[in-house]
Amino acid sequence: MNTKPIVLILAGGKGSRFRSRTPKALHPILGKPMAALVLDAVRALRPSRTFAVVGDRREEFARSFAGAGLELIRQKEDLGTGGAVLSARHALALKAGRDVLVVPSNMPLLTGPTLKALLRTHRKREYSVTVLCAPGAPLEIPPAGSGGAVCAFKARDLLKALSKLRRQGRRPFPLNDVVRLLAGSGRSGVYRARKAVELFEVGTRYDLALAAAFLRVRKIRALALKGVSFLDPSSAWIDLDVRVGEDTVIHPSVIIEGNSRIGRDCRVHPFVYIRNARIGDRVRIFGPTDIEDCTLEDDSRAGPFSRLRAKTVVKPGARVGNFVEMKNTVFGSRSRALHLSYLGDSEVGEDVNIGAGTITCNYDGVRKNRTTIGDGVFIGSGTELVAPVKVGKGAYVAAGSTITKDVSPEALAVARARQVEKTGWVRRKRR
Repeated sequence: MNTKPIVLILAGGKGSRFRSRTPKALHPILGKPMAALVLDAVRALRPSRTFAVVGDRREEFARSFAGAGLELIRQKEDLGTGGAVLSARHALALKAGRDVLVVPSNMPLLTGPTLKALLRTHRKREYSVTVLCAPGAPLEIPPAGSGGAVCAFKARDLLKALSKLRRQGRRPFPLNDVVRLLAGSGRSGVYRARKAVELFEVGTRYDLALAAAFLRVRKIRALALKGVSFLDPSSAWIDLDVRVGEDTVIHPSVIIEGNSRIGRDCRVHPFVYIRNARIGDRVRIFGPTDIEDCTLEDDSRAGPFSRLRAKTVVKPGARVGNFVEMKNTVFGSRSRALHLSYLGDSEVGEDVNIGAGTITCNYDGVRKNRTTIGDGVFIGSGTELVAPVKVGKGAYVAAGSTITKDVSPEALAVARARQVEKTGWVRRKRR
């Protein structure tokens, strides 16, 4: 018998108790669809083929699992879990000499080692069907009509049982009816999981939250064992695909989502939100700060009260401070924007000082325009840079200027009205 099994993930449930237009299997847990967590577990088996039986939202599954090697089979009628397996009978018939592992998509706490142990027991005992059960459970097949289960089958025996039930006209029927039918031959058994939590089934949104809470602790523990410090593990929220380098310290009330990557020896302070970001080594982020779809390179600083938006790159040693927002901006090495500024669609060189209250006027009502600031430039406070505009290397822009034309290198640009004082004006006004 070929050692690589076929895996069948049952993902056709509509999730009516979720009260959602999204299929239950696609609801996310810590940044990944619930069915993707099951897929991660079954990959430990190195299956020859992996199928998912889905309902009438096949396109959504195809988008969510593009490139994941998951083959989709549409279940045209709601025939229960047994009917879902029946929908895959043609695919199973092509590999009738192999083992088949059937896994519900609503069991996101399953692990690869448990599924491997189930399959080993199934093959060692040469059972027609082996059912995964909780530790301490009776060593017997679940009763007919009971809920879904994780089962290993001999494909040939499974196909025979499905054919027999189909001829009996049993619609819909649960998977355990197939199990009971095979158990009658005496070639069936069970395997007890080491941890009962792995058999937790998500049926409601509250169950989804409970599963997320368990996986969050599992993720934080794994990072801690690799050298990451959490000052308050109970308040940190870390998605499953996040990576963090050793000697980094995560303070309380930090959220890190998506496929974010954080380097070594960083400090992430309270109330920081990071999503799909790349953070280098020795970076300090003071909260509250919002960082999404951007990069902070080695030794840079951000916050508190900073917002760094898509396509922003903060170069090594640069500092972004209080109430500063950046979008689609490259901010050069050792440059500083420490107070109350907005830089959008900008290219900022090295060793630049951005004075408080500086903004790039990047939108003219029709299109976004870029601002380019050369190395060593000093931008005085309260400056408006009306894009498209360039400030040359080493130039100085006086505070309160509105710059609408390019500034030459090492020039002083002053673009403001001359101060006028009218003596006694206030006294006359009051009269």
